[in-house]
Amino acid sequence: MSFCTKCGQKLMVKAKFCPSCGEKILESNLEKKSQKSSENELVSNQISMLVTSDIKKINNKIELQNNQSGIIKKAKYAAVFFALVIAIAFTDLDVLSIHPAIVMLSIFLFISSLVIIYMFRSREEKSQSLITGENLLASWTLNDTQKTAYVDYLFEHEKGKNLPILIVISILSIIIFGVFILVIDEGKFTMFLVLIGLIAFVSVFAFGMPRYYKYQNSKNDGKVLIGAKFAYINGYFHNWDFMLSGLSKVKVMSTPFHGINLVYYYTDRTLKHSEELFIPANENQNLNDLVAELKHEN
Repeated sequence: MSFCTKCGQKLMVKAKFCPSCGEKILESNLEKKSQKSSENELVSNQISMLVTSDIKKINNKIELQNNQSGIIKKAKYAAVFFALVIAIAFTDLDVLSIHPAIVMLSIFLFISSLVIIYMFRSREEKSQSLITGENLLASWTLNDTQKTAYVDYLFEHEKGKNLPILIVISILSIIIFGVFILVIDEGKFTMFLVLIGLIAFVSVFAFGMPRYYKYQNSKNDGKVLIGAKFAYINGYFHNWDFMLSGLSKVKVMSTPFHGINLVYYYTDRTLKHSEELFIPANENQNLNDLVAELKHEN
């Protein structure tokens, strides 16, 4: 068993950084100590690599929060159902006549289900490689204070993004519906009610969704698992390990809390997008070596 020479923290095989003090691990820095003495030096809330019992708990939690296994399972059921509809249609049974439009829709949904299975199977495998430590660079658990600060920041950040969208949609709706209300002879009141209903719906979405995500985030496990090309942050899996995607920025931050600011980009049918992560860490944790390793791997 190997231990850090700086703080005595137990190290996993092939560990690149000490999970407790952040010291870069070199072959010359490793020394042997008894397992019993090292266990006595462990303190609560330190950044530590996961033991077997933790791995099982995190595995269950990731499946629950990210719903990857559940989505795969539902997609399989959907694929079987639509395949059955297609098969019945092509058997041309008189008692089960299916309209051609339904057949075409079933073919489309069957293919979509297969694509979902493929995509989320890949995500599930990558998240599992973090849990087992195969592709894990560092991991830690947020304490209650850190988790509350993180959840509150996400809430304010999401609410701040939704407010301008609400304002723009409201202004456009007032202009478009206002023109119709001015020029039409009948149905002015109905059009006005539709306008109010649309603004109310967008307002509920803009202010309600951040509160919903805050509630969900507050119930998550507080685990942080960092890999070179994907990460698990408090119940959510983030992935930039696929074509036309990558890490565009990573740095140590001190505000709104001590941690890592990471920005990755990805490309889909609506062109290029980016996602910014604010990952809190313990105040005494040296994150510079981890940031350097992330830059090197990407």
